[in-house]
Amino acid sequence: MSQPRRIALVHDHLGQDGGAERVLAVLQELYPEAPTYTLVYNPARANPVFAGRDIRTSFLQRLPFGSRRYQWYLAWMPNAVERFDLTEYEAVISSSAMFARGVITLPQTLHIDYCHTPTRFLWSDTHRYVEELRYPRVVRALIPFLLTRIRQWDRLAADRVDLFFANSVSVQRRIEKYYRRPSTIVHPPVNTTQFSAADRVGNYFLIGGRLVAYKRYDLAVRAFNRLGIPLKIFGVGPEERRLSELAKPNIEFLGRVTPDELKRLYRECLAFLHPQEEDFGITAIEANASGRPVIAYAAGGALETVIDGRTGIFFHEQEWESLADAVIRFQPERFNAADIRAHALTFDTAQFKQRFSRAVEAAWTEHLRKWS
Repeated sequence: MSQPRRIALVHDHLGQDGGAERVLAVLQELYPEAPTYTLVYNPARANPVFAGRDIRTSFLQRLPFGSRRYQWYLAWMPNAVERFDLTEYEAVISSSAMFARGVITLPQTLHIDYCHTPTRFLWSDTHRYVEELRYPRVVRALIPFLLTRIRQWDRLAADRVDLFFANSVSVQRRIEKYYRRPSTIVHPPVNTTQFSAADRVGNYFLIGGRLVAYKRYDLAVRAFNRLGIPLKIFGVGPEERRLSELAKPNIEFLGRVTPDELKRLYRECLAFLHPQEEDFGITAIEANASGRPVIAYAAGGALETVIDGRTGIFFHEQEWESLADAVIRFQPERFNAADIRAHALTFDTAQFKQRFSRAVEAAWTEHLRKWS
C-alpha cells in the first residue's frame, strides 16, 4: 500500500489550544510537507508548536479583530472554508468539529475527515448553546434562524467527505445520526509517555482543562462545597469567574499551569474528576497515564477509556449529588497505579500514528482502484 504524495491538512481554526489542536499537531508530524488551511490563526492563543508550520488562513484573518473575535463572523465561515483552493492536492485530511469538512475538492481528490464531532452547536447541543449565549435579547432571538441555515449547509457539506474517521464510538453514532454516514474509529493521540506515577499521593482531588460550560465543572464545585475536602482546578476559560464565585475556600483555582506543574498535579492527586460528557476525554487518559484513577460520568468517551473498578469508577446521574456520592464511595487503595498506567499507554501518540497511517493507506489504495 502507498500514501498520497500531495496532501493538505484543513483545521477549523487556531484560536485556542484544545484536544482537536493536539490531533492537528500530530497530523503535521505525520505529514510534515502538508500545509495547514484554517479559518484564522492567533499565535497568542494557539499552541507554540504551530509557530514554524505552513499555516494558510482565510479572508476572515484580515477582517477587524478576525483572529481574536472570529466568533463574530460565524455566518461567513462556510463561505470562507469553501474559498480554499485545494485543486493541487491528491488528498485532503480535515480535522473538524465545525466547518473544515466543508472544503470543496476535485472529484479525483480523496477527502478524509477526522471528525471530533458533528458540529455541537448545530446538532447535539443547539438548544443549550442558544440559551447560554451572552448576547442582547434581540441578537439571541435571531441566532436560531442563522443556525438553521448553517445546519443545512453543514449537512450538505458532510456529503463532500469521502471517508469519515471518528474519534470515539459516541462520535461514530452522531455521524450516523446526523450525516447518515459510516465511519472508522481512530482514537485520538495522547502523549502518555511524558507522564509517570508517583510513590506517594497527596490529599486532594483534581479537575481541569478549558473552563467552559459543557464540561460541567460546576458539578464538582457544588459537590466539593458540600464535602469540604480539597479540590484543585487547573485551566482558564469563560466559566472561571462564575466558578470561583461559587466555590468555597477548600477549592483552589490554579489558572494556567506549566507542563511540569500539570504532571505533578496528575500524579499526586487522589483521583481526577471527569463530570462531563466528552467526545473522548484526553485529560482523563493523562491522569491514568500518571497512575491515578478517574471518577467519571458514565457517558460519551469515558465509556471507552475508563474501566470501572480498574482505572476508575463511574457515577450515573449528571448531578452534583451523584458525583459527591461517588467521591464518598471512592477507595484509592483499591487501585494499582501500574495497572492504570498500562491501560493508558494503549492510547499513546505512537499508537495513533500507526493506526491513522494504516487507515489512510487503505483508503488511498481503494481510492486509486476506483479511479484507475
